Amino acid sequence: MQNAGRMHAKSSHFAFPIRLMRTRFAPSPTGYLHVGGLRTALSAYLLAKQSKGTFVVRIEDTDQERSVPGAVENMLTALHWAGIHPDEGVMLEKGLITQKGAHGPYIQSERLELYRRSAQELLKSGHAYACFCSPERLEKMRSEQEARKQAPMYDRTCMKLKDEEVQRRIAAGESHVLRLKVPRNEIIAYEDEIRGPMSFQGHTIDDQVLLKSDGFPTYHLAHVVDDHFMDISVVIRGEEWLSSTPKHLLLFQYLGWKPPCYAHVPLLLNKDRTKLSKRNSAVSVEEYIAKGYLPEAFLNFIALLGWNPGTTQEIFTLGELIETFSLERMQKAGAIFDTEKLDWLQGQWIRKLSAPEFAKRILPIVAERFSPASRDKNFEAKAKLIQERVTFFSEAPSLLSFFYEEPAPSIDLLANAKQKVSREILPKILEGLSSTLESILTDEWTESILAETLKKLAEENGWKIGQVLWPLRAALTGLPYSPGAYEVAAALGKDVTIARLEAAKQLITQ
Repeated sequence: MQNAGRMHAKSSHFAFPIRLMRTRFAPSPTGYLHVGGLRTALSAYLLAKQSKGTFVVRIEDTDQERSVPGAVENMLTALHWAGIHPDEGVMLEKGLITQKGAHGPYIQSERLELYRRSAQELLKSGHAYACFCSPERLEKMRSEQEARKQAPMYDRTCMKLKDEEVQRRIAAGESHVLRLKVPRNEIIAYEDEIRGPMSFQGHTIDDQVLLKSDGFPTYHLAHVVDDHFMDISVVIRGEEWLSSTPKHLLLFQYLGWKPPCYAHVPLLLNKDRTKLSKRNSAVSVEEYIAKGYLPEAFLNFIALLGWNPGTTQEIFTLGELIETFSLERMQKAGAIFDTEKLDWLQGQWIRKLSAPEFAKRILPIVAERFSPASRDKNFEAKAKLIQERVTFFSEAPSLLSFFYEEPAPSIDLLANAKQKVSREILPKILEGLSSTLESILTDEWTESILAETLKKLAEENGWKIGQVLWPLRAALTGLPYSPGAYEVAAALGKDVTIARLEAAKQLITQ
């Protein structure tokens, strides 16, 4: 057969010389949006936007038994959260599912007659045949093949039936399916946009069921029909569909249609290189939304799964991804889903927020625990102290707690072996801190004056600066991790700082 269509490379970007790219994301409504699905949707979206083309969302719900109520809304909501908005197809408007575009309907269960007509064309042309085999016979056949260590394939019993018998049994209402008739002596070849030249021996390809006994098509027939009538030019999907591609190319050929270009993205893997699964990781986008990841950070992370720009750049806005992304730089090997890298990107995106925006985002969270925060005129300045330390907004209340409640440091926290602050030397350090800071005038209570004064205190007593700053920070915050001692003392003010040092002194004398 002829090879599938091939996109022409120009520089590092793929582009159609005749028409703009029409890409699609076509999930099945069987649950929440999988992270792999988001990666597929993003790749398709980027290619469409890059070429000033069209990104289509289609719902493939022909497997009615697996369809879950509310799944479509969940998936569309997750796409919207990530900043991926369809130009055509199924979308949410004011919380309601709607369909827009000239190629609808975009929900497969509303297109059944179209699939049946295509199936009948295949049957009439001799490229498909009716199969009346019962599930019990098929199961027995597969078991026997597995026992002989053969790949499970239909044995073509029903392909040998005469037309008269087939028509009689169909007219009698006998349960049957339609199967694709694969040419066993042909090589089916095409050029994958990621994997390069691919070829498949016809004798290794099963006669796929195209139309089920209930009249619903399988994925194999339905998506081919839809991609043709929706004028899809590029199909991006997971590598698990690679072995099915020759069946799909045969269908395009038998129906007299030009196939789209295919690009099979690599699998997502756990760190141990096993296939990503919910046993080891969160796999739905909704789980990451619930954990508090920023959409910008999560989309940035998803884009880098199996793709790199060929530079050292790691932080990408959606606009930059549209400019930079290409299938040419997509790897063939599996992509590691590294949550540590995700957390790092999350932190980087939080740092990119302006101080006012960061304060605005965390204020409701902090005020829920500490109501005075909502009336705090200096909240933005306080929030700025923790922006470099936060990975999730949910961490903010704990990190800012010392501003809104008295800390309760333990002696074990005040003393620190790593900083060489022993219990024996701790009283002297606290006394030195208290008396030295008391001498600073209130209008000179600034970070720079505090730093200069405390450095001098350490030098005069033969202490390292860490021996001075650790107990000060612990006494002021009651936390093992917090902003720096100078920043905290300056923000709390002289009176509060001295009072908390006095409380720490009393604690160690009890």
